[in-house]
Amino acid sequence: MVDISPQPVAAARAELGIPDERFPRHVAIIMDGNGRWARRRGLPRQAGHSAGAKVVRNIVTEAARLGIEVLTLYSFSIENWRRPQEEVNALMHLYADYLRKERPTLMEHNIRLKHLGRREGLPESVLRELDTSLEATQNNTGMWLCLALNYGGRVELIEAVRSIARDVAAGKISPEQIDEGVISNALDTAGLPDPDLLIRTAGEMRISNFLLWQISYAEFYVIDTLWPDVTEEDFRQAIRAYAGRHRRFGGVGNSNSIAQG
Repeated sequence: MVDISPQPVAAARAELGIPDERFPRHVAIIMDGNGRWARRRGLPRQAGHSAGAKVVRNIVTEAARLGIEVLTLYSFSIENWRRPQEEVNALMHLYADYLRKERPTLMEHNIRLKHLGRREGLPESVLRELDTSLEATQNNTGMWLCLALNYGGRVELIEAVRSIARDVAAGKISPEQIDEGVISNALDTAGLPDPDLLIRTAGEMRISNFLLWQISYAEFYVIDTLWPDVTEEDFRQAIRAYAGRHRRFGGVGNSNSIAQG
């Protein structure tokens, strides 16, 4: 197993010249541009998805190396079922293949896997590999890798409201006790910190129904690079940009909170 004790993490972070308190705890990524990457090369869209899957390994391992606590990847939205059936089938095969092939990488880097989204509708092959990876990594203690697969932010909120309503009806909680903590604990990301940094590739300026509650105060970082062309240096540059932001959380803050360098 790769040594991910504090000393190697500190060394990795030192390469960026950013103090620990300026690192994001939770980074979320909307991985966009696979189709355009393939089209520009005269390839089928599936080739773009395959190329994008290879980038995932690089970014996941880099995030773990830097000691990021949570990395959430928007892999497949509920709306993506509207795509051509041939493309959807290829994506589902790719997910099952990825989960199987990357299991050793998750174990090597002490990464814990978490699924965000609905299980209903996912093929048995994907669920089988997903459950195997979830079980295999459940005792790992390193970074959380959250795969938003068959995920939609509005559906997540609807299901959270239903869960809370059932608790109210059962007398477990009163309406007056419902606060931000109760809602957060009813979401797929319960127990995890909200994203500090949201990265979107391919130059798109929209949220796409992703972590609608959780990204209330996330810093956005958009790059024009298509996902299959994203590198570890692109990820590090996003971290650097985040470290230089002045996060006020609705307040005034002070100039001393701006990172230098």
